[in-house]
Amino acid sequence: MSFVVPVDRWTLARTALSVSSDRFRSLLTVDSEPEAMATRDWTVSDTAAHVVSIAMLYVTLVEGDEPPLQIPDIRAALSAANVDTVADVNDYVLRHFTERDPARLAELLGEATDAVLAATTRLPPEKTVQWLGDARVPIAGMVAHLVNELLVHGWDIARVLRRPWSMPDDYASLYFDQFFLGMLHHDYGVLLDTSRAMPKRPIAVQFRSAYTPTATVVLGDGRIRLTPPDDPVDVRLRFRPARFNLMLFGRTGPAVAAMRRDVVVGGPRPWRLPAFLRVVHMPNARYAPAAP
Repeated sequence: MSFVVPVDRWTLARTALSVSSDRFRSLLTVDSEPEAMATRDWTVSDTAAHVVSIAMLYVTLVEGDEPPLQIPDIRAALSAANVDTVADVNDYVLRHFTERDPARLAELLGEATDAVLAATTRLPPEKTVQWLGDARVPIAGMVAHLVNELLVHGWDIARVLRRPWSMPDDYASLYFDQFFLGMLHHDYGVLLDTSRAMPKRPIAVQFRSAYTPTATVVLGDGRIRLTPPDDPVDVRLRFRPARFNLMLFGRTGPAVAAMRRDVVVGGPRPWRLPAFLRVVHMPNARYAPAAP
């Protein structure tokens, strides 16, 4: 089954990128506190530099040029990364990409966003690019991923600056159907680590929200695959996209998400969800393997 990006979703992705980039830039140019800690490890400026480095990399992916970031062996590092080692790659990039001036970072982000939007007017949104872990991601998914980076890291920065930060569910939903499902339709490479212990029998999880198509993801037999949404499932998971994404990336915990009904878990065998998430997850210390 081919992956088709509906016109309205592609239009939304491009609008979300433009709007979210402008809002993120305002966090850096209006009463910013660059040395304040936005996360446990990163200042506001570090966090902004991380987002800018991703945006600049995406300019490379859609324009076909050499990376503007002069980072030794960056392509090899990106190809070998998985969700549990991407933090090491991020730190490696930030050691070499040393710009930390908020105004300059805001300028670079605007330039990169404009370049991505300009280049993608000439490309079909279904066209794939080589992504982290040698995954193949449609361009619409790449744009959706950048929108998610802006939303989640904007939340990090806005929280420490005590500034309002809305995360529209329609924008946040793009991460699930355009990035995650788009990647599973093509190739997840080594990004999702299927060398980890697999369940003895497959686990099927159905994902449903008011903003995305219903999808069933199956983990088993050494791989992750999509099946028809009406196939039998073990777990049914209904989610609100923005808060779901914050949970996926460790900004809120599962207990809080459940209490707020941001994520509602049901189905005939909901207890099988933790085993599924040990393999099928986003960068999140909660699911990272224990250090040897």
